[in-house]
Amino acid sequence: MKGAPETMLAVLLGAAIGAGAYALYSSRQAAPAPVAPVAGDAASMAKPAAEERKVLYWHDPMVPGQRFDKPGKSPFMDMDLVPVYDDQAAAGTVAVDPRVLQNIGVRYANVESRSDAPQLAAVGNVRFDETRTVSLQARVGGYIERQSVRATGQPVTRGQVLAEITAPEFVQAQDELLLARRLNDALLVDAARSRLSLLGMSDRQIDELAASGRVQRSVAIIAPASGIVTEIVARPGMNVAAGAPLFVFAALDSVWVVAEVPERDAASIASGSAAQISFPAFPGESFKGRVEFIYPDVTAATRTASVRIALPNPRGRLRPGMLATVQVGGATTRPALWLPSEAVITTGNRSLVLLAEEPGRFRPVDVVTGAERDGRIEIRQGLAEGARVVASGQFLIDSEASLKGVLTRMTPESPPGAPSAALAQGRVDAIDRDKLRITLSHGVIPSVSMPAMTMGFPVDPPALLQGVEPGQQVEFDVVRRDGDLVVTTLRAHGAAQAHRH
Repeated sequence: MKGAPETMLAVLLGAAIGAGAYALYSSRQAAPAPVAPVAGDAASMAKPAAEERKVLYWHDPMVPGQRFDKPGKSPFMDMDLVPVYDDQAAAGTVAVDPRVLQNIGVRYANVESRSDAPQLAAVGNVRFDETRTVSLQARVGGYIERQSVRATGQPVTRGQVLAEITAPEFVQAQDELLLARRLNDALLVDAARSRLSLLGMSDRQIDELAASGRVQRSVAIIAPASGIVTEIVARPGMNVAAGAPLFVFAALDSVWVVAEVPERDAASIASGSAAQISFPAFPGESFKGRVEFIYPDVTAATRTASVRIALPNPRGRLRPGMLATVQVGGATTRPALWLPSEAVITTGNRSLVLLAEEPGRFRPVDVVTGAERDGRIEIRQGLAEGARVVASGQFLIDSEASLKGVLTRMTPESPPGAPSAALAQGRVDAIDRDKLRITLSHGVIPSVSMPAMTMGFPVDPPALLQGVEPGQQVEFDVVRRDGDLVVTTLRAHGAAQAHRH
């Protein structure tokens, strides 16, 4: 059969073609399919791998309010300035729409450096001038026969007789003078006159005795100056000994004004500082004086220091006990950084401000404050001159309108069970357990925006160092205390648990 071979050849050829097609199909199914390029990846591949990021400015993380236009060494610490890039996420900041800021009326203030002579306001009162206080004593023992001043507060004038004392010794001394004159013995006369003078008799009274020859039975107690009687010891009929106190009185031609100054302001006042005093009893009038003395102690109940100002009082208008308002000029202060007091948020154990880094973006910064007066507060650490901070509206920026809300919302929260993003990573280089210090080679510390470096830190509490040895990898965090960075959280890798404080 002629057609049989041809038919057989066609069948074999078809089988071969089918086998080849099946093999090709199987190989394509086994090979991985090519992945279509993602548009973003293609764009990334199109960019140069080492494209330089744009630097906005350089700064010292320890003084975040100060910016620099070029790199270099920090003028505040021995470290290089750190660049801040335009695409860098600002950790610990809060962003607010500028339109919202305008609607809620947020005001700003710049940190200013200035030195001044502050005017310190204080409240005081008028007191007797203790240097003008006189105590009268009996020169001779005897009985108080008559007394013209019997109540405290009674005014007396110079030369006024306050009381009379009958004393046998006084009578005997007068008889001795008269006898010496009759004997015409000059030495005895001088001795008798001296004795009478010591017993309280004036030269005029002695001359009258010598001229008249009449012996006086009593010696007069005479006021040596004008003033107010503040204490009476003697009473008519009392038997007093020589040297016993009889009266105490104070002159009013000069008085003291003692003002109470808050202890935080006392250091700026010096002896000789000018003072201006006004009294509710004399509205519209003011009296000028100078600080004469600063008392060395502080009143525990009021936490105030007393300063003394002497005022002349020739007409006796100023009376002890009068209320006084005092303005004292403090000494010129050293240049310092100042902010409006309302810009500082105090939480009890820390003080912070909201630093305006750029329009609509703020960052809380811990500060150390100093003196406060006239609505302004001194900034000793944390900010640099020229830094711009929020002066009002801090709580409006935080949606919860509470200080706790400000602090929590400005700090990113970690999901439950996740490691804290605020902890820094580092290696322990050395430990001084006696001085409670640890030296760490660490990366960036997010809580204080500190760059990577090797640095020693004090540790508090001491228990944090238990189980930690040099060479271990640790997670830790720091806080600012008295101008220093203190490790308060420390966890060694592989430890059973973290020590926290």
